[in-house]
Order: sequence, then structure tokens, then C-alpha cells
Amino acid sequence: MSAQLNTARPVRRTRRRRPKGNPLVGLGALAWLVIVLVPLYTLLSSSLTRQEQALSGNPLAFPTDPTLENYNTVLSSGFFTLLFNTAVVAVATVAIVLALSVPLAYVAVRTRSRLSSMAFRTFLLGVAIPAQAVVVPLYLLIAEMGLYDSLAAVILPTAAFSMPVAVLVLTSTLRDISEELYEAMGLDGATPLRMLWQLAVPMSRAGISTVAIFSALQAWNGFLFPLILTQSEEQRVLTLGLFNFMGQFGLNVPALLAAVVLSVIPIFTVYLFARRALVNGLMGVGGK
Repeated sequence: MSAQLNTARPVRRTRRRRPKGNPLVGLGALAWLVIVLVPLYTLLSSSLTRQEQALSGNPLAFPTDPTLENYNTVLSSGFFTLLFNTAVVAVATVAIVLALSVPLAYVAVRTRSRLSSMAFRTFLLGVAIPAQAVVVPLYLLIAEMGLYDSLAAVILPTAAFSMPVAVLVLTSTLRDISEELYEAMGLDGATPLRMLWQLAVPMSRAGISTVAIFSALQAWNGFLFPLILTQSEEQRVLTLGLFNFMGQFGLNVPALLAAVVLSVIPIFTVYLFARRALVNGLMGVGGK
């Protein structure tokens, strides 16, 4: 027994090899970080600079006498009205896009027919149609419907132009759901509507989050539709308000930059909380 113990081979512990770093990738990431952070830093520091000091000195230097006067100027110039209108447009656009694109993508995935495939491909042609190409007939249509100079005139076209990409993303996400799960629910007597709400929607949360963020960004950053389809100050949104601030504030560059900072904060906050779902949804585009 002791001879067997003495002849036993010692057990070697295998060490896990650490992945080797790539200096070129690290330098590239660092350079990209600098490219992104420097404009943001300049934007924030310039918004805290006094007007008489804005065009003098080093633009990268932090102001020696920072002030919040520029933000007070923006907030007292109707900024909250612009923010409220933009939030209404963004929320309504997301609601319309999700309410229509989820059932459309589900039908495109579950209906195995040539007619459904042709309809899906025809619907995706909207990706190749720029908004500038249809702005004149769109203006006439909105005017005939009596929606001109209203938030609905901005919401409906924005949702329509967000739909093709939304359906494309959701279709790719729904195709990743296993066919066996649908068959199991079908054996239990589930209807197609029940499969949609109890199977397809819960398992495609990443794609739905991606579509919601994409639609919100489209609505938040939209400029053409508010410019063409609205006129009164009560119906203006942030992008159009920033454009008007250029003439209202004249050469008051810090006040204009303060308005930009305030307009970026809400959508940037949403992105921070939903960035993981956005990345996961975009990685699933293309399907299996």
C-alpha cells in the first residue's frame, strides 16, 4: 500500500493563462475616448463661462470664475415648454411604434407565405426613403387632416419613419425564439394572440428596448418635421428651440451651449440605464 502511494504521480495544477493585451487596441480605445470626451468637456466648461470671456483665452481651460447665469438665462426663456413638448413627442412616438411594430414583426415571422414575405420586404423599403423626399406631400396631407401646427403633426411622421427599422430589429429578435416553444404552447391550446403576449413579447425584451430607444432618439433629435409642420411657439420642441436660441441670444455662445447641455441630459440619462439592452438588441439583428 505504501509502495503504491510512493509511486503515485504528483498532481500538477494548471494555471490559467491570462489573455494577452493588445497595445494597439488599447491605444485606439484611448484615442477614441479622448475624441469623445474633449468636445463634451469643452461644451460643459464653455457653458459655465461668462459671455465676455467666451471668445477669449484657451477654449480647453476650465473657467476661473464659473457661473450658472447662462443656465438661468435658458431656463427663463421657455425651456421647460420645449422640454415638455419634446417629451410628449418622444413618449407618443415610442408608444405608436411599439403598438404597431411588435404585431407586424410577429405576423412576418409566424406567417410562412409568399404574400407575407413580399409585404414585409415592401414595408422595409421605407428604410431607403429619406424624409426630405416626401416632405412636400406630407405637408399637404397634414394640412388636409387639420393637424398643422400641432404635436400630432410631428408625432405621426416621426413614428412612420421609425417603423421600418423597428420592424427589422423586432423580426430578427423574434426569429431567435425556438419553434418548439410555439409548438408547446399550441399543444396547450394557446391562440396566436396569447403566444404573442405570453411568449414573443417577454422573450424579445432586448429588441423591444432597442426599438424604444431608437424611436425616442429619432423623436428627440428630429428637426425637419417640427420645422416644416409647426409654427407657433407653443408647439416648438427642443431642436427647433435651440435653432431659435441662436437668433434670440445673438452672440451669447455660453447660453446657447448651456441650452445644449440641458437638452442632452434627459436622453443621455435614458441611454445610461438602457445601454445594455440597446447593445444586446443590436447584436441580435440578422437573426439565426
